[in-house]
Parts: sequence; C-alpha cells; structure tokens
Amino acid sequence: MDKFMEFLQDKMGPIAYKLDSNRYLSAIKTGFFGAMPILILGSIFLLFANLPIAGYPNSMASILGDNWTTYFMVPYDMTMNIMTIFVIFGIAKSLADYYDLDDLAAIVISVVAFLVLTPTISTEDGLIGIPMNNLGASGLFVGMITAIIAVEITRWVVARGWTIKMPESVPPNVAKSFTALIPALFVILFFNFIRIGFSFTSYETAQTFIFQFLQTPLTALGSSLPATLVIVIFEILLWSFGIHGSNIVSAVMQPIWLSLTAENAAAFSLGETLPHIVNYQFYQNFIKVGGAGGTIGLALLCLVMAKSAQFKTLGKLAFGPALFNINEPLIFGLPIVLNPIMLIPFLITPILMAVSTYFVMSIGLVPITNGANIPWTTPPVIAGFLVSGWRGAVFQIIQIAASTVIYYPFFKLVDNKAYKIETEGQDAVNNEMKEAISTTEAKTV
Repeated sequence: MDKFMEFLQDKMGPIAYKLDSNRYLSAIKTGFFGAMPILILGSIFLLFANLPIAGYPNSMASILGDNWTTYFMVPYDMTMNIMTIFVIFGIAKSLADYYDLDDLAAIVISVVAFLVLTPTISTEDGLIGIPMNNLGASGLFVGMITAIIAVEITRWVVARGWTIKMPESVPPNVAKSFTALIPALFVILFFNFIRIGFSFTSYETAQTFIFQFLQTPLTALGSSLPATLVIVIFEILLWSFGIHGSNIVSAVMQPIWLSLTAENAAAFSLGETLPHIVNYQFYQNFIKVGGAGGTIGLALLCLVMAKSAQFKTLGKLAFGPALFNINEPLIFGLPIVLNPIMLIPFLITPILMAVSTYFVMSIGLVPITNGANIPWTTPPVIAGFLVSGWRGAVFQIIQIAASTVIYYPFFKLVDNKAYKIETEGQDAVNNEMKEAISTTEAKTV
C-alpha cells in the first residue's frame, strides 16, 4: 500500500500540481467552491422531499397538505436547479481577479452572455420565461465556456484601451460602470451572433446543440454489459468535468431502462424468469451505490478516517446525503471535479460494481431485480433487499466494503495533502510538488 501511494504521489502529484496552476481549471474549481454551500443545502432539501420511509408522504400530506413537497422542492429548485448561475459567478470572479479586472463587471457581463444563449419559452397568455433546466445541470457546460470566453473578451478589449475613461472627479463606482460599457457591448454582440447562428440550424440554440451532441452517441446503446460500461464511463467523465452526467445520461437511457424494468415486473408477477439483468434498478441501485461513482465508501472514509479538518467536516456533511445516494457534496466539495487523482477510483468503482453485479446475477447468486420502482434515494442495503431480496442486501454490503477499499489509498493521498496544508501551510506542499516534478524530469532525462 505504501509503495502504491508513493507511486501515486510521484506520478499523479506533479500532474495535479500543473492542473492546479492552470488559470481556467482553477477558475472553474473556484466557481464550484463558491456554489458549494447552496449545493449542500439543496441536497438536504431534496433528501427531505424524497425520504424512502413507508407512510412518510401520506404523513407529510396530512400535516402540510397535498402540495407538501413544494416546501422542500422550491428551495432545491432555487439552489441545485439553477446552479449554473452561481458557478458562473465564481468562474468570472476568479478569472477577473487573475487578470486584475473589475470582478463585479466581469460577473455581470458573463451572466448576461449566458442568458443571451439561453432559450426562452412563452405561453398563449403572453408570459415569457427561461426553462429552469437550462439554468441547472443541462446548461452547466455552456455556462462554464461562456464565463471564460466573456472574461477573455473583456480582457482583450480592456488591454487595447477601448474603454470609456471618465474624469478623476467622477466617483470610482460610476467610472467603473462606464469602463465596462464597451467590453460588455463586445461580449453581448459576440454571443448574440452565436445565438443567431444557431437559430439557422436544426439545433436552434447552443444549449440544444450541446445536449443533442452528447445525446446522439447514447441513443445507439442497448442494455448489454458492454453498453452499460460505455454509459458508466461517459457519465463519470462528464461528472469529472463538473457536468451533471447522471441527468444527461438518464434523459436518454431512462425510458429504455424503465421499459426493461416493466418487462421484469410483468414476468415477476407471473412467476416467470426475469428477462433483463440490465435495467433501471440495476443501474441505479447496484452501480451508483451512494451516488455516481459508487462513492458510499468515500463518504465513510471522510467521516471515519480523515485527519484533516477539511475532510472531517466534509464527512459530517456528506455522509448523511450519501446514505440516500446524493453525493454532490463529495463531488463538488472534495472535490472530485477536475481532480485527476480522485478520478481514478471514481471511474474504477462503478465499473467494478457493474461487472460484479452483472456476473452474480447472471449465475443466479443474486436475483435479478424484480421490477419494483423504488425511489432512487432508497439507501443501500434497503434498496438491495427491496429489488433483489436478502441476497441483494448482502451483496450491497459487500459493495460498500469494496468501495471503501478502492477509494482508501486515493483518499489518504488527498487527505494527507490537506492535513499538511493545515499544519505546515501551502508553501510546504508547493515545494514538495516542485521537488517531485524536478525528480521526475531528472529521471526522464
């Protein structure tokens, strides 16, 4: 284990250091860090709206009325479902600070650029609005690109002195407003031309283009194990760049998986052999144990094994949601996003879950899922019992143990780094990384 961790430190450490120093990746991570508090709170509200407890919905309805879920889903919608806006704030501010630009102007300009690209909807009554899904996970990739380009255009214009300069007698806040006018004009014109360009295509909007471009390779995928592994890899890679891979994948695959689930349910009710190993419950309950990437073991490690105050606190915040398969606090708080070290177990774990589950179900060691449409927030072990009986519950216990083992060496690597920063400071870690890079380059030569 020590040799393996030393290998990770020598090989992955320099890569992580170089990635950390990239201004664009740093800005994106800052954007997610800035949005982290509301993402955690949004996850908690979502949890309370979907507690998989018998009688819970009826009990809440008797207390709060038939529309009781709105008490939790509105805060969720106003946090998680418009997260792109908050991420843009952080990206624009970070990049503007890097270039020594007016960060407030950069934030406002970036948000306007994103909204220019965002489609609108209207009703017969003349009401006009913006689809919320375009402000959430579906628009996240567009938002990140837009923020970076908007700040770069602003920098380009300011560097050429194409700004309105006010007399020194004008208050600074007023002068800044006029200084941002021409950069904002360039940004709006640029993105408006992009919007107009897409309006002449079959995609109609940039948002639709991104979604359909990702959707196309998924539509040809079936329900076999190789296809499932492709879906797993695709979803994880999207998540690793901060894109809500689960939403994108499920938008295309969920109808297919649910139809397979329905066929299993029909066969189960008739006492016939269940026809499909791969279906919605297979993917949701046996691959995504604790959430995308099978992170239940990582949440447990943060709670029990962390040395750094950062990950101890994260463990307390993330373990509860992880029990209900909500792992955004881990993905964006550790973070796993744009973290090459954590990407390794984040990819290996669900692949192992998929292969092992398919194998044990194909040989009859664990029953094929019975077609019961349980909530995706149903905790592991309970979920396994409901869809595959006691053997499914036991297998999920084994999966939790396997997830913990896979994530352990990688978690210790990042936890030790965080602990060293807390005790010795960032400079000590930077010097260590530089020495590792120098040593690696010397060995290469």
